[in-house]
Amino acid sequence: MRGRKPKIVTDSVTGRAGIQAGIVLCLGLITAGGCTSFWRSGSDEGDKDAHLRELLKVPKAPDLIRDASIVQGMNTIQVDGVAAVNGLPGTGAPAIPSAYRDQLLDEMRRHEVQDPNHFLELNQTALVRVRAYVPPGARRGDPVDLKIFSPPRTETKDLHGGWVLESRLRHQQVLQSSVRQSDVMIVGTGPVLTRADYDPATDDAYRIEGKVLGGGRIQITRKLGLILRPEFQHVKMSAAISSAINRRFFFFDGTTRRGIAKAIEDDYIEVEIHPRYRDNVGRMMAVVRALGVAPESSATQVRLTDLANRLSEPATAFDAALQLEGLGESAIPTLLQGLESSNPELRFYAAEALAYLDRSEAIEPLIEATRNTAAFRHSALLALQGIDQQSAIKGLASLMIEPSLETRYGAFCSIRRRPDGRQHLAGRVVGDAFRLYEVAPDGPPAVIVSLRQSPEIVLMGSPQNLQIHSYLLGPSGIILKTDPEKPDHLRISRFKAGEGDRRVVVPSSVRAVLEGIVEVGGGYGDAVAVLREAKQKGFLLDQLAIDPLPQPLRTYFREDEQEDEDDSAAENENAPDSDATAAVTQ
Repeated sequence: MRGRKPKIVTDSVTGRAGIQAGIVLCLGLITAGGCTSFWRSGSDEGDKDAHLRELLKVPKAPDLIRDASIVQGMNTIQVDGVAAVNGLPGTGAPAIPSAYRDQLLDEMRRHEVQDPNHFLELNQTALVRVRAYVPPGARRGDPVDLKIFSPPRTETKDLHGGWVLESRLRHQQVLQSSVRQSDVMIVGTGPVLTRADYDPATDDAYRIEGKVLGGGRIQITRKLGLILRPEFQHVKMSAAISSAINRRFFFFDGTTRRGIAKAIEDDYIEVEIHPRYRDNVGRMMAVVRALGVAPESSATQVRLTDLANRLSEPATAFDAALQLEGLGESAIPTLLQGLESSNPELRFYAAEALAYLDRSEAIEPLIEATRNTAAFRHSALLALQGIDQQSAIKGLASLMIEPSLETRYGAFCSIRRRPDGRQHLAGRVVGDAFRLYEVAPDGPPAVIVSLRQSPEIVLMGSPQNLQIHSYLLGPSGIILKTDPEKPDHLRISRFKAGEGDRRVVVPSSVRAVLEGIVEVGGGYGDAVAVLREAKQKGFLLDQLAIDPLPQPLRTYFREDEQEDEDDSAAENENAPDSDATAAVTQ
């Protein structure tokens, strides 16, 4: 017995408990390691790989860029500020306590204006609100008009003759019951043109609101871009769309060719404004979004055939012209064929697209559209002013003798906006007050006053002399009388408190009178107010027009559909006045 090994006896209950504890421990370790099942581990790895492959998969390219994107930056931004107007002849008033006064005082202290409270208590000054709009694609240094408003409960009587001191305008938003302001977006200053100067109404409120023409300067350059829709957000798709844009739109920066598009993120593409579209940013973005993503290939000819068919149908012609403009040189034969259409609407769409491709064949159809169709006038003039050919200027000049005043002045403005425009118009600055033009001597006579961009007066044709039988009382102590010694001359006098009287005798022609007003110390507002008063009293016999430019977004009614409307109206007097399907908004 001594040589036998001892027998080890294990309690059955204790053994089973130990085995179970071991199994639980193993399962816990497996669970902590991230695996919940021995049998499903391979399937989970496969799901992860499939999800990763789905993320890396490049979306199928759309036919057109607009199918995959929306535009960013095409909204107009309103900016606001406060300013002080000085130089008033006692028609200002102390600024009453308000949030506007506090805001202006903060601005004045920030720029180290000495004793700002005393300055705002003078009757020669007035506190005003200033508003302006930053358009899409604005560049730093671009001029904009300023709108001037007097705050509520103001005691200011008249802003005529005042000068808006430098004001800083910011975009303002109300967020969570507090006003948030952007950085300075516009800085502005300049002389006030009150509404009472050009509006014949006698409302006293018109004396304390007005404009500063071209007085603001943009301080930021606004970015344009395309945001890709969620299903197309991929770095390769962003790069492909950028390449498609740059194949069509590029320019030379010195000696380097550079496209206008740059892929910034997988969902955002930044777009610069092409120089040809500087005056029509909206059209450029419409053409960009109408571009095809795929490079030109054998399928392009099929697309051209389809677009030619669509160009011949009024309902689809506008969009077809945009797509053809996007195709560029290869689409020119199709667009030239569109010019042969007898339908004025189809002919206009083709000509407009050709104009942005700098083709001279577009000039005559666009001149015809400007002359005959009010709904196309604004767009046609925009297209014409960008064609870099002398024949475009000749065509625009021919429009300045048309009966329609807005056609004449619209053509004038299109020439003036061109880089070479002023050498064809020969305007001159009268003092430092405004620019005076005398154009189209063979056309109908008219006197035109500008209310936007810059102070200017345009004399079209050969306006008759002012015929002042007694006297004309203008603003700022200006009086016009017939000179007793020279019946065909006028004596212009100005009486102002604290200054010596000023007089000048000039011929009674409109040009000489305007120059005389400036000579006695008057400004643009004085000249405009004298013209308005002379017309109202019958001293100015020719037409006086205030900013008669063609309006955008007019509705074009197609002839055949208009006839259907007329027939329907004849049958039923209660028929609706218009049919939405019969209109095309330009």
